[in-house]
Amino acid sequence: MSRGLGDVYKRQMEYMKIEGQFPKFSNCAVTLGKFDGIHRGHRKLIQKIQDHKKEYGTTSVVVAFVSDRQTILTGEERRLLLEDMGVDVLLECPLNEQIRHMKADQFIRQILVGALQASFVVVGEDYRFGYERKGTPELLKKSGLKYGYSTEIVPKEMDGNRKISSTFIREELKKGNMEKISELLGTDFFVEGTVEHGKGLGHKKFFPTTNLIPPKQKLMPPNGVYVTVSKFGETEYQGITNVGYKPTIGEDFLGVETYLFDCDRDLYGQDCVVSFLRFQRPERKFASFEALKAQIARDIEEGHLFFENKVQK
Repeated sequence: MSRGLGDVYKRQMEYMKIEGQFPKFSNCAVTLGKFDGIHRGHRKLIQKIQDHKKEYGTTSVVVAFVSDRQTILTGEERRLLLEDMGVDVLLECPLNEQIRHMKADQFIRQILVGALQASFVVVGEDYRFGYERKGTPELLKKSGLKYGYSTEIVPKEMDGNRKISSTFIREELKKGNMEKISELLGTDFFVEGTVEHGKGLGHKKFFPTTNLIPPKQKLMPPNGVYVTVSKFGETEYQGITNVGYKPTIGEDFLGVETYLFDCDRDLYGQDCVVSFLRFQRPERKFASFEALKAQIARDIEEGHLFFENKVQK
């Protein structure tokens, strides 16, 4: 099945959600963190375990600690990205009471050494783990001398004078600053899903569109119209996307509705990745369908100009 990101569907990444004991592996290159967004700093960590795999034949493992809060990436989107980056194993570990109360040295002994048999561990300089967050990169390094694994501590990736973090990205997402988010992530912000049937009003009254419904877990930019690129397998379409409740029509759910330029395919049921490039305008209610249709036509024209100017640059 086409998954929409590069040739991700051609690769096989082992994925497990930890609900009790960690699975047993051997000779692993491991990185740990929340990996919410997979920004440029995260990418540096992942590149380190991939480089170690190439040189020493280790299994590259990402341990992602997940909570119930809204996230920049859904679990499925994180899996797609990591699979596309060539990671061998993704272990999603809920931040439950067992993990929160596990002492740092116990985590190293039972999970890193006992279950994963890590030969290489790489973390960011501000990584903390274990009960009361007492585990530090320095403790990992010291314990590696005892248990026989090597540790690399990676400095934070910077954007000017500010450290790149998920908090920074969340702030920019709240503003709808998609260009800045692309810089921080090292890729465009995107929404992944399956094209669903809408009310059909786009075909009858306005312009034909595709509809996705993001899960409630997904942190979204402000409601409004965006310039986007939608990918179906290996095929890309430029377009504009409305995020919101379509107040002129009246929806009771948050939708991602995209008008695709130069597309007349039936895409219902297809997997799709919508990448957000620029915020155009806020969502608002119009006095009539005719006024809405006229505005959509202007939005489409502005979207075309964006891509034309991008080509010229």
